[in-house]
Amino acid sequence: MPLPKAELHLHIEGTLEPELAFALAARNGITLPYADTEELRRAYSFSDLQSFLDLYYALMAVLRTEDDFADLADAYLARAAEQGVRHAEIFFDPQAHTARGVPLGTVVQGLTRALARAEERYGISTRLIMCFLRDQSAESALETFEAARPYFDRISGIGLDSAEVGNPPAKFREVYRRAAEAGLRRVAHAGEEGPAGYITEALDVLGVERIDHGLRCLEDADLVDRLVREQIPLTLCPLSNVRLRCIDTLADHPLRTMLAAGLLVTVNSDDPAYFGGYVDDNFRAVEAALDLDPETLRLLAANSFRASFLDDERHALLLAEVAAYEFGRTVA
Repeated sequence: MPLPKAELHLHIEGTLEPELAFALAARNGITLPYADTEELRRAYSFSDLQSFLDLYYALMAVLRTEDDFADLADAYLARAAEQGVRHAEIFFDPQAHTARGVPLGTVVQGLTRALARAEERYGISTRLIMCFLRDQSAESALETFEAARPYFDRISGIGLDSAEVGNPPAKFREVYRRAAEAGLRRVAHAGEEGPAGYITEALDVLGVERIDHGLRCLEDADLVDRLVREQIPLTLCPLSNVRLRCIDTLADHPLRTMLAAGLLVTVNSDDPAYFGGYVDDNFRAVEAALDLDPETLRLLAANSFRASFLDDERHALLLAEVAAYEFGRTVA
């Protein structure tokens, strides 16, 4: 059994495997521009973030009904359970669906139908985080936020994703202010392709509690000191970083440097269907590439729960599971 862990940086749309894409396309009468699953899988080859996003959004066309979103989430949860995931905080992109004419309620109700039974079926507690597309307007984000108010009992927080360069966090100041007033948790992608300054801006202007990616914080020593001092979590996605050319190889990944600096870093999968691995695959990959010992892996797993939005009781329970885990021949 893999090391128990939380997944805190996971886009549910990015778990759409070719087999499910074709099944949903058939169910909804959609013809995909690929002969079969193998041709589609070969298309998962990206030169940068934007080329990935182009395919990512195009394939969303197969997601139409509550059943589609429930099946998507359930397929992820089944895989996550096999990867040792005990808690998942799952991103979704409402604007990518409402822009296609899919009602917001269809998306939320479909996803939460699967999440509601996740603990019973898979032993995974969940939270749902609504992300805004940063390359869309601030007005669109505000409209989406207000439309989502009836579902705030099922949405734990908000996030910010999609194309980072040229779309600074401050653009979304107002929607984050409203989210804070509504009692929602706040995270944001920053410092993946964008500069370290975007991380500072996300903290100071948006009031985020966790930074998604945050790789480029190392370019600013004062920022690193702050992140360490305040123990602000960073949700790293190693295989994603390589596939999107943020780093050349896993051997170049700054994970070791970040841990040595005292940063609260976690390992996650981002968009695993597209990037070649779910969360335990990421653990195994960095273990091999960076020669991580079992106690470092245990630290990363514990960090994932410390960085989560879990309630105190389950937080303590899952940290105890990590502490009690015995590494055998199969390492997490």
